[in-house]
Amino acid sequence: MASQSVHSEGAELGRYLRARRTQTSPEHVGLTVGAGIRRTPGLRREELATLAGISIDYYVRMERGKETRPSPAVLDSLARALHMDDQEHQHLRELAARAARYAPEPPPAPSRTVRPHLKLLLESLRPNPAYVISRSMDMLAWNPGGLALYAGLEGWPVKHRNLARYLFLHPAARDLFPDWDRQVTGCVARLRAVAGTAPDAPDLTNLVGELLLKSADFAGLWERYEVTGRKPAQKIFRHPQVGTVTLASQSLHVEGTPGQRIGVYTAEPGTPEHDALLLLDMAGSATSAHSTVSRHS
Repeated sequence: MASQSVHSEGAELGRYLRARRTQTSPEHVGLTVGAGIRRTPGLRREELATLAGISIDYYVRMERGKETRPSPAVLDSLARALHMDDQEHQHLRELAARAARYAPEPPPAPSRTVRPHLKLLLESLRPNPAYVISRSMDMLAWNPGGLALYAGLEGWPVKHRNLARYLFLHPAARDLFPDWDRQVTGCVARLRAVAGTAPDAPDLTNLVGELLLKSADFAGLWERYEVTGRKPAQKIFRHPQVGTVTLASQSLHVEGTPGQRIGVYTAEPGTPEHDALLLLDMAGSATSAHSTVSRHS
């Protein structure tokens, strides 16, 4: 069982290298391509091995998941050859480290319990929309505006509320985000980065499996294996209740609870955007109150 786990981790390292190799053009790394049709997208294995200064056989073993202990020097050479940025390079190191030391027993899943003082914090941030999400983007807690901002999400059962699922499967998402393509690219990149270092975690595999089956857009982006999605400092929402608003976006890791993050959207007081957030907060409060009455009636 342990050897299968090690092989799985090596395979994840190999998948990442292959994805980066096939998406790196020869021209991008300074190679001259001769006449004729190239059957391999991006770089060939031998081209990458040569650029990185390692043997072709060794590289092939890495890509096939059979070499799980590459040296830091080899990883650095591959990162330079593929022109990886800092985030991609770090992800490569993390995958290699996990493949080398993988333990048979997987670590426990991060806690989904939101501590009471965090719920108080969300309330204190009103009317600014705010929420707590898990590493797999499940919404664990929210204030009224935090839920109402994602139009239509309140109609889903609580256990089904997940921001990645919303982006790809909710019919309102494409209308809500004018830059939907950018939003989903960043979303998949963040999931890829987390799943790459915890490939067997049920909270991630269940979500990814569902989206692979239900969304061709997600499947295409997942195959690219990008881990450097940029989170914009501002987001534009075309909200059916309050119109188009541009909000400042901030994401914070929760201290003492690995895997949880707080998301907050803000607007300057006195601006039309802030007025819109006040309306959204009131609408969210009314919806929440109605839901509470319905459950107890």
